Amino acid sequence: MSLFGDDLTKAWQPIPLPGAQLRWIPQWLELDEADALLADLRESIPWETHRIRIFGREVDSPRLSCWIGDADASYVYSRTRFEPHPWNATLMTLRQRVEAACAVRFNSVLANLYRDGQDAMGWHSDAEPELGEQPVIASLSLGAERRFRLRQRTSAGGRREAYGITLPHGSLLCMAGDTQRRYQHDLPRTRAVTGARLNLTFRWIHPRDA
Repeated sequence: MSLFGDDLTKAWQPIPLPGAQLRWIPQWLELDEADALLADLRESIPWETHRIRIFGREVDSPRLSCWIGDADASYVYSRTRFEPHPWNATLMTLRQRVEAACAVRFNSVLANLYRDGQDAMGWHSDAEPELGEQPVIASLSLGAERRFRLRQRTSAGGRREAYGITLPHGSLLCMAGDTQRRYQHDLPRTRAVTGARLNLTFRWIHPRDA
């Protein structure tokens, strides 16, 4: 089920999903800037293959990733603790721009590189304790367009309909409020995409000793 048409404006557009607080800018970056940023970050980020836990066993994550942030922004995901890599100059500047656009502060970013349509992200919610009860997460997409889906975490009838958004090169998506508590999201595999997609999700991590 598609939520949107092809309107490309610089203003935030609300996403009408019940119980969620979602908005996006389909073309937040101009094409030339988005192209340059994609090329820069593919080379400058120290990409890793993270190990994740699925059905009780550890496997390689089906994408390349890197956790980046302030020194105290450590993060636990899939029972693994990630210590942040330091910000580089490009990401520090980009962080400030995303903060200004979203009117909220961020101290970390998860970078994911989907090398082609076979790299993916399974259903999950960004609901770890370090993120707080109502986290604001800003997601910048670069490269190949991919289908981002959301579905309710629980359903009385047992069937959960997935709502899809095609995220263009240079688009900015902001998830806030009860979105993570009420919904899961994923990025499914597709044979239709052969190019790479780079995604940056900016977050605020609450230090454990705070």
